[in-house]
Amino acid sequence: MAGLIPQSFIDDLINRVDIVEVIDAHVPLKKTGRDYSACCPFHNEKTPSFTVSPVKQFYYCFGCGAHGTALTFLMEYGRMDFVEAVESLASQQGMEVPREQGAHTRQSNAGLYDLLEQATAYYCQQLKYNQIAIDYLKGRGLDGKTAAEYGLGYAPPGWNNLTPVLGKDRHDELLKSGMLTRGDNGDTHDRFRERIMFPIRDRRGRTIGFGGRILGQGSHAKYLNSPETPLFHKSRELYGLYEARKAVRKLESFYIVEGYIDVIAMAQNGMRNVVATMGTAITAEHLKKLFKIAPAIVFCFDGDRAGRDAAWRALGNTLPVMRDGRMVRFLFLPDGEDPDSMIRQHGRDVFERLTGEAQTLSEYFFAHLEAGINLSTPDGRAQLAKQAQPLLQKLPGGVFYDLMLDELSKRTELSVERLVEITTPVQQPTSRKPGSFIIRKEDPSVRHLITLLLQQPSLAQLAHNIGDLAGYNVPGAALLAELIDFLKDKSDIHPGVILEHWRNSEYGKHLAKLAQCPVELEEHRLEAEFKDSFRQLDKYDPLHPDQILEKIRQGHPITREEKNILRQPAPDQ
Repeated sequence: MAGLIPQSFIDDLINRVDIVEVIDAHVPLKKTGRDYSACCPFHNEKTPSFTVSPVKQFYYCFGCGAHGTALTFLMEYGRMDFVEAVESLASQQGMEVPREQGAHTRQSNAGLYDLLEQATAYYCQQLKYNQIAIDYLKGRGLDGKTAAEYGLGYAPPGWNNLTPVLGKDRHDELLKSGMLTRGDNGDTHDRFRERIMFPIRDRRGRTIGFGGRILGQGSHAKYLNSPETPLFHKSRELYGLYEARKAVRKLESFYIVEGYIDVIAMAQNGMRNVVATMGTAITAEHLKKLFKIAPAIVFCFDGDRAGRDAAWRALGNTLPVMRDGRMVRFLFLPDGEDPDSMIRQHGRDVFERLTGEAQTLSEYFFAHLEAGINLSTPDGRAQLAKQAQPLLQKLPGGVFYDLMLDELSKRTELSVERLVEITTPVQQPTSRKPGSFIIRKEDPSVRHLITLLLQQPSLAQLAHNIGDLAGYNVPGAALLAELIDFLKDKSDIHPGVILEHWRNSEYGKHLAKLAQCPVELEEHRLEAEFKDSFRQLDKYDPLHPDQILEKIRQGHPITREEKNILRQPAPDQ
């Protein structure tokens, strides 16, 4: 989406808007010194830690780390996509959003959204006329109000119902949206027939696909979902997420169940924080999406063998996203029960009591691995260590990893030091380009220069001879060079433009943190401080052999002069 709108327009837009005005319209702000504050709208708190800077045009929460510009706020809090947020801010400023080539793709998708909304309306209408389908839903305990909220419908018998209703001229769109499918003989027909229809909605409530449950047993698949389309990707979408967020502004946790009816039945009984995958195992994309909204997840599985197998797969996919502060539990229902029957027969209180007794991720992890192992013998303890090793390697480093390692040490009677040798946490992927760097605390001069630029972007005009910066053997130098180059021809912008420009890059998070670093200098001292700090970079000699070797390791090409330096013998030879 971002590619459809020129970056220069986005930079200009962010430079014009007043972030205080934008956020205050949604979250009342209170002036505190130079900045404004409020209780964070992205997590529950009693003491305000959410700060909005009118100087930097940037917000930051010291509690949960949420940060961004006015554009980011509309996307995260207002649930807008990128283009919508840009259009909203532009409208407030009386600006017209220009379009680059590629805008036709969005217009084409807009046609698909409209088509699927019409299909939803058609299926809803058909449900009213089919008593068998109505009786089925009533038999599952669903009332009319809940069915209407979730847009439930019915696909009638027949191979060609949609095309006459939605338009013969939309045949290609019906194929593209997955509503039609092509047979072996080349003819096309409706994908869904004689099924209860469950619209799958995106975060804005637009229908992007369907799930269909067959009535009765039949010879066909019990559930059928839309295929992958330009709008629908089952590895990213979660059924019921839109309805959950619409019903509860601040969600503290999510239940993940396996069926559409499970979601709806639990919602009808007052549990609105329930979502389901769509015929696929939970993915890292699903979990990242949920953890952005709430810090806790409860996997809810049937207690049979299939349910426990699914739970173990879910645990494996959860480990890579288990950052500190996140909580995961595994709830196994009694034999013969599923979430739908459990909530209807026993009620919400019993369900929530069982949730309180559910296993934490660490408890389930070790209980599963230790099943059938005799830990009283060296062989058994060695077996546990061997089985745990590849799984713990999936965890990101942090307190949770350390605690899991401590627990494994107690159970295997191996020292933590020995376990560390065989079990190292994965590093979070950074998708770095060759030659790029991540800023570290041990690079004070570069960090300080970037912090000064975020405080006063016009300081970039004072930097000279930046061409060699990217070759310096110091983390952050490449970013500093990019930043100065970006600011050289921009004499009057505020820091929010910088943060928005790098929002989706590997540097975005680091810049956001540096933007919050206080600069205890009066404004007239900033120039002298920047010049002094910039001069300190001279100690990183790009022509020193060690720097040249590092340059090669980082993927930079080297010059003939640098090659000659490497050929020279060391001074002590």
